[in-house]
Amino acid sequence: MVPLLLVLLIVLIFFGLGFVLKALWIVALVALAIWLVGFLVRSPGPGGGRGRWYRW
Repeated sequence: MVPLLLVLLIVLIFFGLGFVLKALWIVALVALAIWLVGFLVRSPGPGGGRGRWYRW
C-alpha cells in the first residue's frame, strides 16, 4: 500500500509541476505580447521624438 501511495504522490507532484511550468510559459508569452504592442504603438514624446511607454 505504501509504494502505491508513493507512486501516486510522485505522479501528482509531476502533474503539478507540469501545470505550473505551462502556466508560466503562458504568462511569459502574454507579457511579451503586451511589451511588443506597447513598443509598436508608443506615442511621440516631447520634441517630436518617440517617447517611452514605460517608466524605467
